[in-house]
Amino acid sequence: MNKKAIADIRKRFKLDTDLLKITNIYNVYIRQEGNEIYHEVSQPFAMLDREQQELFLDNFKKVLGGKLDAKLFEVKFRPQAEEQEDHTQKLLYDALHADEVADWKEGMQRIAQKMVQDVQYEKDIVITFIRGNYYKPTKRGSEEAEIAARDEVYKNPFILCSMNQTVEPKRSLVFDFNEKEFKSSFVADPIINLTSPIGGFLFPTFTDNAADVNHILYSAGKANKPNYHFIENVLDGEEIMTADEDKIVFEEIVRSVTGNEINTRTLASVYDEIQRMMEVDEEQDEEESVPTLDTKEVTRVLKASGVEDVDTEKVERAFRSVIDDETYELKASHIVPSYTSKSIKIETKVANIAISPQDLRYVRQVEVDGKRCILIEVEEDTVIEGFTIISEELLK
Repeated sequence: MNKKAIADIRKRFKLDTDLLKITNIYNVYIRQEGNEIYHEVSQPFAMLDREQQELFLDNFKKVLGGKLDAKLFEVKFRPQAEEQEDHTQKLLYDALHADEVADWKEGMQRIAQKMVQDVQYEKDIVITFIRGNYYKPTKRGSEEAEIAARDEVYKNPFILCSMNQTVEPKRSLVFDFNEKEFKSSFVADPIINLTSPIGGFLFPTFTDNAADVNHILYSAGKANKPNYHFIENVLDGEEIMTADEDKIVFEEIVRSVTGNEINTRTLASVYDEIQRMMEVDEEQDEEESVPTLDTKEVTRVLKASGVEDVDTEKVERAFRSVIDDETYELKASHIVPSYTSKSIKIETKVANIAISPQDLRYVRQVEVDGKRCILIEVEEDTVIEGFTIISEELLK
């Protein structure tokens, strides 16, 4: 499921749209000190007042917000064992196609119970499940064209889950207009923090307008901090790699191949080569597939970037030593820092420097009078605190 598909369904979570219809909502309240359901309520989504609907819709949009492989992860389900009766894929699939609301609710209840098994939450939490239908026009075009072609749509049933913590209300000072006096106010009811979900998921995922029931889109509470216990024990999903972890793997592989040393120009060339891969892929593929680097591609990139004494066999050994899998493929988008910002940070005791990847070639580490220095090539005068700095001939 690519970011365009996620963005499309995410923007449909709004009031009064005919391209996404939520039929049922099921809320479960879990007490901090317990591992069982304290309260539950299931009802048609249309029965909520408009203000509640809008609060929940904003919450669901936040569940689907964030970057792929940083906050959102497409997780593949593990095969179901013969003795496993509550495999999440089966529970979700059966609930998705259940005719009776009671059957759908039962499936969600069993998943909620899996969420609280062997887990101690820091605060009370509310788990919200919804099911509905997501409609996507078969023809691309403007919003007006979509409205004219609503009779030709893909209909996709879905289930979405959102997990939210509660926060204690704070005492406050209020002014009573009737009594014309200041009073302290304290509300004992906990507040459900719908603005910052701590987790959730969407089932199924969608690829080329088709449902993929073998994958689930997991949403982490914070970027690059997925809940691995949740993925493995609640979702029954396979192992995932975050974008940060992918980048670390690539860096370790390059260190292994180059002997842990590389100059800035070579590193800049590596980033440039991978960036070109991504740009070519975007031009050729309208569906936005993500280019990957296997051992052969990593070998090609390093050779094209000027790394000496590199071959496929050496790269394969590096893959085995770093990740123990020479067939592993690295996503190109995880490796290259953002080209549109100063995403590379150089930190020293004296100063911190931020530059963009394409400008890395203008930065070098040199030795002056036996001291290591960072040399930055510039095209204009350097101005510090309004003073133009005088050039000094230090390098012979």
